[in-house]
Amino acid sequence: MSTVVVVGTQWGDEGKGKITDYLAEKANVVARYQGGNNAGHRIRLGDQKFDLHLLPSGILYENKVCVIGNGMVVDPRALIEEMDYLKTLDVKLGKLVISDRAHVVMPYHIRLDELEEERKGASKIGTTRKGIGPAYMDKAARIGIRVVDLLDRDVFRAMVERNLLEKNRLFERYYEADGFTAEEIMDAYLPLAELIRPFVTDTSVVLEDAILKGQDVLFEGAQATMLDLDHGTYPYVTASNPVAGGVCIGSGVGPTEIDQVIGVVKAYTTRVGEGPFVSELTDALGDHIREVGHEYGVTTGRPRRVGWFDGVVTRHARRVSGLDSIAVTKLDILSGLDELRVCVAYDWKGQRLDAVPASIKQLSECKPIYESLPGWKSDISNVRNFEELPKEAQNYLNRLSELTGAPISLFGTGADRDQIVQMKQVF
Repeated sequence: MSTVVVVGTQWGDEGKGKITDYLAEKANVVARYQGGNNAGHRIRLGDQKFDLHLLPSGILYENKVCVIGNGMVVDPRALIEEMDYLKTLDVKLGKLVISDRAHVVMPYHIRLDELEEERKGASKIGTTRKGIGPAYMDKAARIGIRVVDLLDRDVFRAMVERNLLEKNRLFERYYEADGFTAEEIMDAYLPLAELIRPFVTDTSVVLEDAILKGQDVLFEGAQATMLDLDHGTYPYVTASNPVAGGVCIGSGVGPTEIDQVIGVVKAYTTRVGEGPFVSELTDALGDHIREVGHEYGVTTGRPRRVGWFDGVVTRHARRVSGLDSIAVTKLDILSGLDELRVCVAYDWKGQRLDAVPASIKQLSECKPIYESLPGWKSDISNVRNFEELPKEAQNYLNRLSELTGAPISLFGTGADRDQIVQMKQVF
């Protein structure tokens, strides 16, 4: 039996969905523990692409138990749309389970998210405007509505009516916008509640039962370390904890049950949204990597900001999540470049920094300290073991491992399942 956590080490979009999908083949259970439909995982099987936002990446295997954990916030409309989308692609959902303790994204959360981003103007965070932050705010304020509340008509109505007293005042007096009626929310959400009711259970019990039976459990993070509410580039972060520690809170599994943590590392760096990005490329080379790597958000379609690999960031991720190994994705995208650079440290006003500073102002003033490595010209998409890689690609992977401080367990040479090379036993 093994319990394995897959986390992102940068700003997301590292290919966690692909790595989770690959590892899920040998897992019995795949669980997500935080975030909502602000996440986007794209998985390619042959000529077919699957875009997932709420459902765990293991859903593409018919015989896997897939868990939406208590730490997630769930928009019922988005969930049903995603389930219907997968059904049209002949994906079976029979083993999906949804935590009764997960919080519900309400229509007023989405409107608040939109209005607040518009109000901030140039100072906006760059959210996906899916209502995720406001939903987590209500959770912390102890006025959130959980899935178990949604399934009880009387409880749900009472909570909606109570919350709208505050939310509508906020809409009308502060934002000068229209509010909601309890009736319109009830009419929209109660039918959705019945559609998800068969899947709802205490998922902490499901996970404990699987572990006690000696089954292999895979935990899938959304977003990534630098978007973590506590350990990311605050305030340009998400509203939850994607780091490995978030697994215990977001799934109801104790820390002594976690066997292994794998950090997913893109062979370069990208981020979506606002905030400092020390190794960012804003020239033609950055545009080239973006186009070759198809670096556009799965959820928003926004072009991702592109930069060189940042070893300061991945060391930070290794430390705060306790990474046992790293999985390097999109190595093939760098093929054909004469020179590759990796950021080994930051220069802040003449001072060398080897760790990510907490101050967003200080981070925005940092300059990258680069190390250059020779690139490789050959196509590596058909490589199936480390020794087949060009020497320059081997050296590049070894350097990423050294800078992060963790060995490589897997690396990717393309978008398909069979373009992942496993170097270390996981399950």
